[in-house]
Amino acid sequence: MAIHPDIEKVLVTEDQLRERNAQLGAAISADYADKDLLVIGVLKGAAWFLSDLTRNLSCDFTVDYMAVSSYGAAHKSSGVVRIMKDLEVPLEGRHVLIAEDILDTGLTLKYLVRNFLGRGAASVEIAACVLKEGAQEEAIDLRYVGFVLANEFVVGYGLDYAQRYRGLPYIGRLRSSVYQNA
Repeated sequence: MAIHPDIEKVLVTEDQLRERNAQLGAAISADYADKDLLVIGVLKGAAWFLSDLTRNLSCDFTVDYMAVSSYGAAHKSSGVVRIMKDLEVPLEGRHVLIAEDILDTGLTLKYLVRNFLGRGAASVEIAACVLKEGAQEEAIDLRYVGFVLANEFVVGYGLDYAQRYRGLPYIGRLRSSVYQNA
């Protein structure tokens, strides 16, 4: 596998992603075996994680997508959450699992949990592919975590910088010269 020249170091390999998604899928399947599960992917970044995660689910589920933004083209969250695309299905009485690519400040996920509960969801849990250690501004409960990484700028496997690097099949640390010179 060739490493992109803008990547300083691969932190999570393709094999590690595949193995962890299988483990998370088994745990989620057991927890939601008898529930009306709705998995919500937060676009755009979570599409890769959601796709691989749901292929590992053996329980019944449906999928919907929501697009929100708190970054724009920046490499740090603005803290302001904007809904770009809302859900197409009602949440009332549903058990919701939010599939998110990364939890850093936690502001977006905290907003979504409150929003979904306000719409009548029976429960709301979170599955995050990556948890940035120590980046959270407020405590947030994560039921399912793929990988805990240092608080540094990472890309690949859906994670981006200015809409680039999402298609890398691994998660890597972006060279600081890439975003500091932007």
